[in-house]
Amino acid sequence: MIGRIRGTLIEKSPPDIQVEVGGLAYELQVPMSTLFKLPEIGSEVTLHTHFVVREDAQQLFGFIEAKDKTLFRTLIKVNGVGPKMALGILSSVEPDELVGLVLNNDVNALVAMPGIGKKTAERLVIELRDRIKDWEQVAPAQGQNANGSVASAVSASAAAREAETALLSLGYKLPQASRAIAIVQKEQPELTSSEELIRFALKSMA
Repeated sequence: MIGRIRGTLIEKSPPDIQVEVGGLAYELQVPMSTLFKLPEIGSEVTLHTHFVVREDAQQLFGFIEAKDKTLFRTLIKVNGVGPKMALGILSSVEPDELVGLVLNNDVNALVAMPGIGKKTAERLVIELRDRIKDWEQVAPAQGQNANGSVASAVSASAAAREAETALLSLGYKLPQASRAIAIVQKEQPELTSSEELIRFALKSMA
């Protein structure tokens, strides 16, 4: 298993790149979120990698952030989602935004991504909700990045999940609860606690 590569970036041909390590050039496929963060050709780069072996091919995928690799691995565990589709998803939306879409059951936004139909989008929401906690355990470690954007996004997602659970315990159906919370977050993005989300969601449904 190849878990990480450090070497010289020698070629960019989206979504493919080449990294030279000890005289060997490794070909990797990367999402656009990683491509935009790569240094200039000839510079040293370190990438977290995932190696896929199939009967007809061997593929190496690279990611600047460890959390992106974790989310990629989470995506390909979803029934019907292969590495190519997972790469397309991570190229269409930032990881933290994807978490928000899943927690808010935003099937329409997922359908807008290339190669994803309604059934696949619904499956993504259902199956990712069960696995998203594994990814969130990695995300806080990245919260030391500029402006703390990752940490704040994960905090908002956690608050939404807690608020949704509370509404479900009150007898509301999942679609109704998720829709109400999504509306509140859109109209009042400054709300950060689950208590505030619950209060305003209940008002919106009254």
